[in-house]
Amino acid sequence: MDKIRNFCIIAHIDHGKSTLADRLLEFTQTVDSRHMTNQLLDDMDLERERGITIKSHAIQMKHKVESDQYTLNLIDTPGHVDFSYEVSRSIASCEGAILVVDASQGIQAQTISNLYLALEQGLEIIPVLNKIDLPGAMIEEVSDQIIDLTGCVNSDILHVSAKDGIGIEKLVDNIILKVPPPKGDSNKDFQAMIFDSVYNSFRGIEVLFRVFNGKIKKGDKVKFVNTGKEYNVDEIGILKLEKESCNEISAGNVGYLISGIKNAKEVKVGDTITHIGGQSDDIIKGFEDVKPMVFAGIYPVDSSDYEELRNSLDKLQLNDASLVWEPETSAALGFGFRCGFLGMLHMDIIQERLEREFNMSVITTVPSVEFQCHKTNGELISIYAPSEMPEPNEMNKIEEPMLSSQIITKSDYIGGIIKLCIDRRGTLTNQVYLSKNRVELSFNLPLSEIVFDFYDKLKSISRGYASLDYELIGFQVSKMSKLDIMLNGEKVDALSAIVHKDKAYSWGKKLCEKLKELLPRQMFEIAIQASIGNKIIARETVRALRKNVTAKCYGGDITRKRKLLEKQKKGKKRMRQVGNVEIPQSAFLAVLKIDE
Repeated sequence: MDKIRNFCIIAHIDHGKSTLADRLLEFTQTVDSRHMTNQLLDDMDLERERGITIKSHAIQMKHKVESDQYTLNLIDTPGHVDFSYEVSRSIASCEGAILVVDASQGIQAQTISNLYLALEQGLEIIPVLNKIDLPGAMIEEVSDQIIDLTGCVNSDILHVSAKDGIGIEKLVDNIILKVPPPKGDSNKDFQAMIFDSVYNSFRGIEVLFRVFNGKIKKGDKVKFVNTGKEYNVDEIGILKLEKESCNEISAGNVGYLISGIKNAKEVKVGDTITHIGGQSDDIIKGFEDVKPMVFAGIYPVDSSDYEELRNSLDKLQLNDASLVWEPETSAALGFGFRCGFLGMLHMDIIQERLEREFNMSVITTVPSVEFQCHKTNGELISIYAPSEMPEPNEMNKIEEPMLSSQIITKSDYIGGIIKLCIDRRGTLTNQVYLSKNRVELSFNLPLSEIVFDFYDKLKSISRGYASLDYELIGFQVSKMSKLDIMLNGEKVDALSAIVHKDKAYSWGKKLCEKLKELLPRQMFEIAIQASIGNKIIARETVRALRKNVTAKCYGGDITRKRKLLEKQKKGKKRMRQVGNVEIPQSAFLAVLKIDE
């Protein structure tokens, strides 16, 4: 127990967490030079392509100090605000955290929020100043920022270059000295907490856990407390680069368990594992239940793939506990699922993973957020999709979710950022200068306004310097209305959206113009209308393709041509009544880029 150290790496996105993890693995010789690649722990193709960590990754390292052999369990965490749930899970399994700060960028919003998460759990913080070899490194200035934030002294801050491997040895020594060994007792009844799970198509579900008390052996009978299910332990092991089986895992360690579990619903992240017949059925207080921010419908392109999509979402949920979903139907798209995500990047990643890992072609509807509606009969209901919104005469008031957001940026871009936030119905609550050219702006913003492209806009205004962090603070009464899109008088529920009354007209007009560009021309005229209730607020028309029916008439009487044209006119009228308008997938995505 005394020789075990469990720690995680926390930082803002792009401050060098994964590169630092690579150097630690190299230094402790966990991975030989033949197998060494950049972003070694990021095992998803998506992670490598985008250069971001999406999943937390656990790995065990061994390090010898004089005659003592230490076991170091490292968990690398994502930096993006959309994956903060992954970070909270990693923190719950550790005793220490390495706080990485980029010497050229200084402290960013996500650095602060991840640090507070770690302090709440009582973790020992090791501050690390990374990228000291860059020409633009502001070592003294950023060191002062770290001292102000953490309350440490200058000598506690380690100067590291993860790229060149400078200062890694000192960092490992500090981990062993400063991070406390895990609390727990190997002689007590067995207690472990599930912090992740992975679906393996050959072996069923692999459960990743951290042992708090007691020990677990191969062949033991265990029970998952939350679900009440009982299993035989077929295999246990430790998490090296490749999973390595062993006979016993005792208190303080991290490992995996295989027991032939096939059903994804049986494994719940945050659940407690105990022995059958053991005295302890106490639940380890893990991490909070996830609160989705953004909701969107995911439908199969081919309706016969519905069951397959359900299975794919089941398996994906194992690996990504922050995804929540339930079945729903749409008049335009048939059977599908209403999914909850932590943000737009998270939604984008899930869609991409469904296509890559499970070969599923899906259509995603317009994202929406959770609204609370007070009906005239006194009932309070939650609205996740525009189709669930009651008629205006049945509603007393509607409340929308509000966020408290922190934006850290250079003082040159303050004007543009304040304008962006005020355009999105935000109110400035605080403005603090962190240094002479860096400022922290605090805003209260409606969640529905930042769902679409707020982050992209913020980055382009600040030339990539601004960082955003946000948390939900509650609901506020607002003037929201349901905007419907009609094609030839038929409502397309998948394109409906809940928008603020002041923005409804411009939103409807832009959307009609966008759809006019995207809808392919048919043999009949298509009327695209935006409406609120029964009131039409915008209209565009897609002109009909006109076949030259008189081409075969050369010379002769004019009445022949007239007869053919009259027949065509009647045919077009009939087609308009019975013709179906095919909506391409790009039309559903158009709504996301409405401001461009």
